[in-house]
Amino acid sequence: MIRIGVIGYGYWGPNLVRNFAELASARVTVVCDRRPERLALAARRYPGVRTTKDPVELIKDPSVDAVVIATPVFHHFELAMLAIHEGKHVLVEKPIASSSEQASQMIEEAARRRVVLMVDHTFVYTSAVRAMRDLVTKGDLGDIYYYDSVRINLGLFQHDVNVLWDLAVHDLSIMDYVLQKQPAAVSATGLAHVPGEPENIAYMTMFFDSPLIGHIHVNWLAPVKVRRTLLGGSRRMVVFDDLEASEKLRVYDKGISVNPSPENVYQLLVGYRTGDMWAPQIDLTEALSVEAAHFAECVARGGTPITDGESGLRVVRLLEAATESMVERGRLVSLNRAVVT
Repeated sequence: MIRIGVIGYGYWGPNLVRNFAELASARVTVVCDRRPERLALAARRYPGVRTTKDPVELIKDPSVDAVVIATPVFHHFELAMLAIHEGKHVLVEKPIASSSEQASQMIEEAARRRVVLMVDHTFVYTSAVRAMRDLVTKGDLGDIYYYDSVRINLGLFQHDVNVLWDLAVHDLSIMDYVLQKQPAAVSATGLAHVPGEPENIAYMTMFFDSPLIGHIHVNWLAPVKVRRTLLGGSRRMVVFDDLEASEKLRVYDKGISVNPSPENVYQLLVGYRTGDMWAPQIDLTEALSVEAAHFAECVARGGTPITDGESGLRVVRLLEAATESMVERGRLVSLNRAVVT
């Protein structure tokens, strides 16, 4: 039985506590939050769980085997490092840290202490995203041409991070898992429409060392909510719509063929192929439940999580490059940290 302590009972913390509390292989023993009213809510819902306002007390508690961190990102590094130093396993909400330097230190220390470090890239644990990865891995889509994602809605405005660090982190983690390739360079543009607040709309383009391009559009100031990803290949194309109740994933047997004209080898003829559409059967089990079970299993058996520290580091590096580019109004930033014109 893995004994879990959860730091942060605000927006996402209650979901984490609920899913770990429902696991047969884990038990939530302590919940921490600095706000008394949030602790009172946790105590009413989970009478057998102890509460505290002190995260250090939770981390040092001998009845806690693993620490789950669901706080603003600027607290992730300090709390995770303290937990790792105490020999506790750590699951930290996305993004893993405020910088790639912090993420690297967390990874190194977790390896040295031989504890599990996992990042809460929840969408990776959805059946739809796993099916997308299988399609890519098996070559069913052919050569991948593009990854195009839109994640927009009205709110929730964040005060500590821009919209890329809040929303695009989801799409970057999906892209990282599905494509299994790393971008070579990033360009991003965005604007803040609320004075004194971070950017609330952004467009991010990623270039690879192959004929593959990635694009992400995120926005806190949209009149509608959209959660849609398009994955285009030479053989088939995929649409993942997370707001669909049942057919979240649709595979289209559509594409083009390019052949030179028999009369003129310099003229290309583009043919369009339109075939069937099918929707693979998707397991609708809550992704966070799958993730919680996976974390508990990795802790129990000493395994490496699917969304380990390295995956969190890759995403943070992309976010850093995009933020740097956005400041420079879309200037292309190489992932080796050198800026190119």
